[in-house]
Amino acid sequence: MEFNVNSTFLYVVAAAVILFVLAQSVFFLVRAYRRGKQLGMSAKKLRSVVFSTSIFTIAPAISILLGVVTLSKFLGIPLPWIRMSVIGALTYELPAAKSAASALGIELSQTITDPATYSTVAWVMTLGILPSIILPPILMKKIKGGMLKVKNKDKKWGDIFMSSLFLGMISAFLGVVFADVRSGLPGFIPLFVLLVSAAIMGICGLLIKKLGWKWLETYALSISMVGALVFAVLISPVITG
Repeated sequence: MEFNVNSTFLYVVAAAVILFVLAQSVFFLVRAYRRGKQLGMSAKKLRSVVFSTSIFTIAPAISILLGVVTLSKFLGIPLPWIRMSVIGALTYELPAAKSAASALGIELSQTITDPATYSTVAWVMTLGILPSIILPPILMKKIKGGMLKVKNKDKKWGDIFMSSLFLGMISAFLGVVFADVRSGLPGFIPLFVLLVSAAIMGICGLLIKKLGWKWLETYALSISMVGALVFAVLISPVITG
């Protein structure tokens, strides 16, 4: 039997996982609604909260969809669908998949046809993210206490410390952007896409600040991602062709 990254079995597994997640969401939604009623909140206010939060989920959903589309050529739809819908994020899933693919000597532009390769990539993506599930409940209280201690002792250095942590995280992902710049002009495509994405985000920031479009704060990230993705689709054939 030939292996297929979009097989019916994998779709069934993905659907089962997604339905389980949706069932959890409905369960906690009902519990939260009932608790709100117990606290004396009006039905109108509760419906307003449900509606507004539903609208705010659109932006993250777009980001998830982009992640699924980005990885679908390489891994098919079911696995990225599971990963992005439950715990994954494109900022982790793509580098993890790319690292595994590089170790196996394949490109992300290829569709996996070997089950052993597919399993290896899936395990790398899964094992790599497990610490983010296990460690926070164990270490978060201690880490948060240490960070508050630094901030309370010296607010200025506390802010610098927090900014340094954020910039350190960003720097780790920037390495992927500059990894192939020595391979010629095609190696600069990730850099061009990064600059376009940053420019779009900057424009969104100006619109929010100058025109008071506060609603754009929710969608700025998704807009910059979509814009950068479209730019990448347009510029890649031009540079590599």
